[in-house]
Amino acid sequence: MAFFTTHNPTKPTSPKANERPRCVIVGCGGHGRVVLDILGQAAKYDVLGFIDSNPAALGHRVDGLEVLGRPDDLRDIRDRLSVPHAIVAIGHNGVRRALADRLENWGFELINAIHPSANLARNVSLGRNIVIAAGALVCAHCQIGDSVILNTGCIIDHESLIGTATHVCPGARIAGRVMIESGAFVGIGATVIQSIRVGYEAVVGAGAVVIEDVAPMSTVVGVPAREIKSLHKTMDAHSWMVPELSRPMPVELNQVPV
Repeated sequence: MAFFTTHNPTKPTSPKANERPRCVIVGCGGHGRVVLDILGQAAKYDVLGFIDSNPAALGHRVDGLEVLGRPDDLRDIRDRLSVPHAIVAIGHNGVRRALADRLENWGFELINAIHPSANLARNVSLGRNIVIAAGALVCAHCQIGDSVILNTGCIIDHESLIGTATHVCPGARIAGRVMIESGAFVGIGATVIQSIRVGYEAVVGAGAVVIEDVAPMSTVVGVPAREIKSLHKTMDAHSWMVPELSRPMPVELNQVPV
């Protein structure tokens, strides 16, 4: 199976809701709700519900859709509800990639969620299980790998390569001919200048300005960005740069029992 497929920016006529392909969203947290909104705005799929591993979410509704089961229930849900498509809406890069691989092994076709307000060049190449949020800009000849999140209002300039299961956060700016390797995380409002390589599973802190290559599995912060030599514990680092990852996911306030 090819890693990339060419994006077609021509917007087809939206089919009637009952003619749209069925899909489920894996993950009912904040990111899952964003993905639901994107799919609703794009109007290409009929979203049947959420899948989530949080026991407190099961049997509830999130933004009007039922939490249908846990990830281990997906094969049964696929067969019982005749739902061939899915998208993984999990913020954690490694978990998102692992679940995407599992779903493909179970026969699901992974879809992309691209907000209608996102602006993609005609020759952008896209993988699978990609989320491109509102206002994102992806310029000419960029390649976007599987399970990537390009979050709200980020910019990916010409001829950049965004590797598998990376997350480019809201407002981040990636200049031309940048390579961001698999599993990397680029924080809110960060800037990466042209022709830089950000190594696999590296973390670029919020607001950092990257002017030289970032080593794999390292963390850089500041202006200009510098590597942190004494790393915090993993959870402490996440709580600093991505506070929502350090808190237990509550059942959303608007969830009501089915």
